[in-house]
Amino acid sequence: MVAHDEVGGLLPIKRTIRVLDVNSQSFREQEEPSNKRVRPLARVTSLANLISPVRNGAVRRFGQTIQSFTLRGDSRSPASAQKFSSRSTVPTPAKRRSSALWSEMLDVGMKESLTTREIKRQEAIYEMSRGEQDLIEDLKLARKAYHDPMLKLSIMSEEELTHIFGDLDAYIPLHEDLLARIGEATKPGGTVEHIGHILVNWLPGLNAYRGYCSNQLAAKALLDQKKQDPRVQDFLQRCLESPFSRKLDLWSFLDIPRSRLVKYPLLLKEILRHTPKDHPDVQLLEEAILIIQGVLSDINLKKGESECQYYVDKLEYLDERQKDPRIEASKVLLCHGELKNKNGHKLLEF
Repeated sequence: MVAHDEVGGLLPIKRTIRVLDVNSQSFREQEEPSNKRVRPLARVTSLANLISPVRNGAVRRFGQTIQSFTLRGDSRSPASAQKFSSRSTVPTPAKRRSSALWSEMLDVGMKESLTTREIKRQEAIYEMSRGEQDLIEDLKLARKAYHDPMLKLSIMSEEELTHIFGDLDAYIPLHEDLLARIGEATKPGGTVEHIGHILVNWLPGLNAYRGYCSNQLAAKALLDQKKQDPRVQDFLQRCLESPFSRKLDLWSFLDIPRSRLVKYPLLLKEILRHTPKDHPDVQLLEEAILIIQGVLSDINLKKGESECQYYVDKLEYLDERQKDPRIEASKVLLCHGELKNKNGHKLLEF
């Protein structure tokens, strides 16, 4: 039994993709003296130009909207904008995210009143909160900079986009809820005294990702197939070269939720490591770690079953008598690998 290999294998759920933790320019950079010499940046090409030129006014207006999105914060004059447009072929630096530590935002008095251990604990809590904000921004960007333009410009059909992007929008409120809860628990000085109960109540909601993670293999296969379309490939390449992408391709954005999921145990253990043994959060954090481990185990199981079914559906039998009901009922794919036959065709063997 063999199956034609149409897609490279996905990383298992326990393996993370290292995502650049960088942000756009800070407000301090925007407030620098106007006489400071700054190397001009090339204006991002409108998404309306990512496909063959068209005369449709609606498409042009849509492209202008996306352009303003990718260049928000750009307060240069129209004259300078025209000047930069002539250099649109020059690579534009990727936008960066803030890497400031929590302690760097404290005033001296507050910092001196905290122990080294408490500062590290607050740093760990802040890292979790900052990561949630980054995830929310990436989910919104995936929709606004990739999904919506490709749908508007008919680069992909709505059905194809739904299959590839899944229900990403549904997860934004989930992570906004955690941010709101942490915000309510944050004192005026910026510290969070108790976070254990927040995590214990919130983490079970991550089970919502079971369907999304289970569909990743099929979604990646369809995306790779669509990349054979020159219009799709051109669009994705231009996005990759634009600042908003941070040099990440579309699949990296679509895989960010999964990579975020596997970081939660590490984040919780880091908070617990810096929490005093007599703190009320200790028991709750230990419970939270067990909860997220259970959630990940369940997601991993469902993802494995989905992967197994994907390959079962791709099986091609040289002889119908080779069919075995036990294969159709299989839920686990123990191993598979790629081989080439004498004609040089790639085949998957199980």
